[in-house]
Amino acid sequence: MNDQLKSRKELKQEAKNALAGRWGGAILMTLVPGLIIIAIIMILTVPVTVGTLLSSDYLDSVVQSDTLDTAFVLALSAQFGKTFLISLLAGLLQVVLDSGTNFTFLDAIRGRKNEPYQVIDAFRCFRSPYIWGLIATMLLISIFSYLWTLLFIIPGVIKSFAYSQSYFVYYDIYEGTGEKPGALECITASRNLMKGYKWKLFVLQLSFIGWGILASITVIGMLWFIPYYKATMAAFYNALPNEADSY
Repeated sequence: MNDQLKSRKELKQEAKNALAGRWGGAILMTLVPGLIIIAIIMILTVPVTVGTLLSSDYLDSVVQSDTLDTAFVLALSAQFGKTFLISLLAGLLQVVLDSGTNFTFLDAIRGRKNEPYQVIDAFRCFRSPYIWGLIATMLLISIFSYLWTLLFIIPGVIKSFAYSQSYFVYYDIYEGTGEKPGALECITASRNLMKGYKWKLFVLQLSFIGWGILASITVIGMLWFIPYYKATMAAFYNALPNEADSY
């Protein structure tokens, strides 16, 4: 294991430096996309749920039988399918929005962005090839993580840390070469980058639990917590050794 990665204190200080004097924009850049995702989920989920509950098949099955008949099961299956699709859509949207925010923090940490953060920065990945590349990467990560979880929970968690830098890798490869990297290429590079560093990332994330609990109690505290956490994760990636064989 390479122990030369910056300490948690140093990474968090880098995040604070990237946020200094720009907290207002950073809060809006993380808040607005979150509200948009919540609104989309509510708009899509509520009508679907209410429609299923009020459907004639559902009501008849409840009134006429004390057991789950075929119509009732089909209604529940349809509801589950619709809910899954909505969750998938929300997940894909969140990946694209989070990537825009995270890449902006990474640019700031690298000194490439000195101007105030703006809400529009979160939407920077809604263009080709970013949007399709990030979505493909997210889907492949989900499949791999799910398959590993089928073995045991712990291997699935470990692999999630191994794959965690895939989106940052996508950004660096495309920005550095101008060529669109493949999803598998990004995942493989992330695995290489995280060799010996998965535990460090776990401990770093664990160090935010106390702050996260305190922030969630006041709700408003989350407005400060989320940008700080995201900027620290960007600082972590930036501190990883960029080995030639990882890219």
